[in-house]
Amino acid sequence: MANINLSFEEMWEKIIACDRKYDGLFFTAVKTTKIYCRPSCRSRKPKKMNVEFYYDITEVEKAGFRACKRCQPEVEQSPHIEVVRNVIAFLINRYKQNLILKDIADQVGLSPFYLERLFKQETSETPRTYLEKIRIDKAAHLLKSTPLTNLEICYEVGFQSPSNFYKVFRSLKHCSPSEYRKEYLNELD
Repeated sequence: MANINLSFEEMWEKIIACDRKYDGLFFTAVKTTKIYCRPSCRSRKPKKMNVEFYYDITEVEKAGFRACKRCQPEVEQSPHIEVVRNVIAFLINRYKQNLILKDIADQVGLSPFYLERLFKQETSETPRTYLEKIRIDKAAHLLKSTPLTNLEICYEVGFQSPSNFYKVFRSLKHCSPSEYRKEYLNELD
């Protein structure tokens, strides 16, 4: 499976949010306890300085970490999970591109109809809504970490139209991009 293009900070945000979208794509290893978890694990969060991230379960185990008993990252949930992980990795790595379902289906060697049905069965979402969530996660990260304008961020994260960006952002974050940035800056004061 391909590695995903996420920075340490972005992966840290995913584990703090217990984000299930990234389960199986990377693992959180805690140096002090020698335990590794899924990003969605609900266990107490470690100190940031004690965390390492691994993309592969064999690598994290080879490094001497053992699986968390709470989230059981070594247990596969479904026979289709590898296809779903490949699709998610593809979406994360190409979120800036104008992707259609056929592009994604071609990548994993399935028909668009079957891929959408399988993906929805495993994640409760379509590849398109999943991609929108990835783009909004990226946008939120950029709003917090860069001085880019909302419009620049809209195009940077792969949206083709500002109106769609604002609509999707509001539906997922329950505020506008400007309100999101302002709220974040107020938290820092």
